[in-house]
Amino acid sequence: MLRHFRWPLLAALLVLSVSIALADEEEKTEKQEELPPPTTTEHEITLGGETFKYTASAGKLAMKDDAGDVKAHLFSIVYTRNDALVESRPITFCFNGGPGSASVWLHMGMLGPQRVLIPEDASPPAPPFHTEHNPHSLLDVTDLVFIDPVSTGYSRPAEGEDVAQFHGFEEDLKSVGQFIHDFVTKHNRWQSPKFVLGESYGGVRSAGLSGVLQDRYRMYLNGIVMISPVVDFSTIRFANNNDLPYILFLPSYTATAWYHEQLPPELQSLPLEEVVARAEKFAYGPYARGLLFGASLPEEKYDEVVAKFAKLTGLSEEYVRDSKLRIKMWNFGKELLRDEGMTVGRFDSRFKGIDRDDAGDEYGYDASSAAMTGAFGAGMNDYLRRVLKYEDERVYELGGQVQNWNYGQFENRYVDASETLREEMSKNPYLKLFVACGYYDLATPQFAFRHTKDHLMLAPKYRDRVEVKHYKAGHMMYIRDSEAKKLREDLVEWYKGAL
Repeated sequence: MLRHFRWPLLAALLVLSVSIALADEEEKTEKQEELPPPTTTEHEITLGGETFKYTASAGKLAMKDDAGDVKAHLFSIVYTRNDALVESRPITFCFNGGPGSASVWLHMGMLGPQRVLIPEDASPPAPPFHTEHNPHSLLDVTDLVFIDPVSTGYSRPAEGEDVAQFHGFEEDLKSVGQFIHDFVTKHNRWQSPKFVLGESYGGVRSAGLSGVLQDRYRMYLNGIVMISPVVDFSTIRFANNNDLPYILFLPSYTATAWYHEQLPPELQSLPLEEVVARAEKFAYGPYARGLLFGASLPEEKYDEVVAKFAKLTGLSEEYVRDSKLRIKMWNFGKELLRDEGMTVGRFDSRFKGIDRDDAGDEYGYDASSAAMTGAFGAGMNDYLRRVLKYEDERVYELGGQVQNWNYGQFENRYVDASETLREEMSKNPYLKLFVACGYYDLATPQFAFRHTKDHLMLAPKYRDRVEVKHYKAGHMMYIRDSEAKKLREDLVEWYKGAL
């Protein structure tokens, strides 16, 4: 009797399994279709004496693997000029660094149509904070796409996805590179001149992306813009077995001391550029040799280096001597204005802070970060809802939520994307690089990038494709209006050349 029921039973099981599979597929499809369409608003702006209309679009893009499974939802804000031909209109993909920072700083400080207000005298702005029209935006020159990598802004992993697959050097390049590819494809921008623009760790990311985009997606770039970048971590990581950062931070110590009027009169009376040039000459000369010799440096030579170092940094000879000529950034930030009971900022050493006591050997907090974070956070959250009409129940994460970052291939050595940059610039002879550095940057000092540039080992005929400009401000030089104006002027000309 059982034989008579076998085939109907198998058929029923087959129908059931197909039904379950279809249900799973429907559930998967519904899950993937949960994203609402981007919020689009229309605006008008005047830049460079020209008034034009543009469209702002804020929303998320589902990042899928080859099987079509959604791995993450990446949030971005896009600005496109209405009267331009898409085929010939440049497009720039923008991101900050961290790693683990949203693109809010570039967006609301340098490039977007509205900006946060920070006092010119480097004093903390008072809440409530406000935004205003940004006369230094580049929207007249290029369309702008602000990318928030996974775990920043409103970008998050898809449900059930491990965040670790996005938190790492290679993992980050993969996800951001795929976003750029998918965006370009979805919006038909393959014929547009393409640029990437990154700040801070965004320098490492943009250098790495030049390889991912060109080698993985065959998407050749016209240019890379780096704002206060780090590309080679050996230039900024203080260690007992790495003398390089001590050398490369010295000119920024000098610039900071000059700004706070801590140098001897004969140096204080010089223009900033000249006193920094003297510090650079000393750093690459007697100071570098002194560090190289270590304990074998003759005593009289050691005394000479100590005296010169103290003179160029505003520190006492006793402090320099006790530090064995090796003064880390956080030590300098605490020591320079100790007699005044003040510290100097890391991202912008023009800012001053106050610690609980004056006895420590490093500052308690970064005065520049504390002065700016509230203004940028409030400015972005207000702008998203009031101007862009975008709503999201989640917290817009400015940064600080990414704690573990996998550096994979760089285990037991310094992170360095400079070789990728050199290789891709050699493969693509039309790829140009613009770098903006601030004199008062104690996070990624300007002399550190000079060292990186000089060690790219580009062929002589390619070296003029790297342009470096300096500004009398810090890591975010664009918060100082005079320098933001200069930065825009420099970039407008550079874009013309890169096109």
